[in-house]
Amino acid sequence: MRPTSSTDRADFERTTLPLMHKLYGAACRLVGADEARDLVQETYLRAYRTFAGFEAGTNCKAWLFTIMYSIFVNRYRKRSRQPTTLSIDELEAERGQSMPAKGWGSHFEILQNPALGWAGPEVDGALQRLPEEFRGAILLVDVGELTYEEASRALDCPLGTLRSRLFRARKLLFSSLQAHAAKLGYGKR
Repeated sequence: MRPTSSTDRADFERTTLPLMHKLYGAACRLVGADEARDLVQETYLRAYRTFAGFEAGTNCKAWLFTIMYSIFVNRYRKRSRQPTTLSIDELEAERGQSMPAKGWGSHFEILQNPALGWAGPEVDGALQRLPEEFRGAILLVDVGELTYEEASRALDCPLGTLRSRLFRARKLLFSSLQAHAAKLGYGKR
């Protein structure tokens, strides 16, 4: 069911359009710049069609991210019916480096620092190299700023699974971005 009157359309635009740049940024990191426009367009189309079911006053950003991630997952599953999953040990072996078991948390401010801005080819490359389920968790929580509960609903996984994915993804990003952070002057004490 889609909005039927010009008032409904105006409500949809007023509610959702200010969030488009955040969705587009997350879509770029999720599928790359080439497919991001299509993903955002399909997200807004689906949101427009189902806007009558959206509860005013609830978190529209979480609602849109949930729709976008659902579309992404459906596309991803359609392309590859048998996704490969790797354990942390396999990921470490593949990258030829081990992830620090302890002490990495004290450097977590590197990833949280707004000056880093999640911009640039190094960060985008590190995000693209993450396994899909790790990348989705990072994009929804750390980039999209959804709560853990909202992200677990969007990813359709238990809260504990989301936390585990975030932990592992952050460790992988930390390992991948150490040299980049050092170039920016982070981590020097």
